[in-house]
Amino acid sequence: MTPTYILLSVADVPTSRDFYHDLLGYRPIEDSQTFCLFVLENGMKLGLWDERGMTPPIQGTGGFEFGIPVDSEDEVDRVAADWLARGISIIQPPVTMDFGRTFTALDPDGHRLRVLHPGTQP
Repeated sequence: MTPTYILLSVADVPTSRDFYHDLLGYRPIEDSQTFCLFVLENGMKLGLWDERGMTPPIQGTGGFEFGIPVDSEDEVDRVAADWLARGISIIQPPVTMDFGRTFTALDPDGHRLRVLHPGTQP
């Protein structure tokens, strides 16, 4: 089995749609007030579903973390500075951890976005 679809519970689909469009540069292939679907270059699908209409209901939002690998430690720092300038909440500034250089940000619903360059030892 190979998962190809991620569905996030969101408080406001238009707000989350705009956030991910600006962040990833993709336009949704499906878009309404209650649901939005992006198809990424690698084929992965990212769905955003209004938490009030999810069946069965999800208990809260913000319990997910995306891993976004980049090509260098410098790019980790560059992306963090860019996102900070865009007003995206950075909850962990760039740091070198045991798995590599990383930082963590939040989307509008508190889902975590971890940008990392793996393989670096502190």
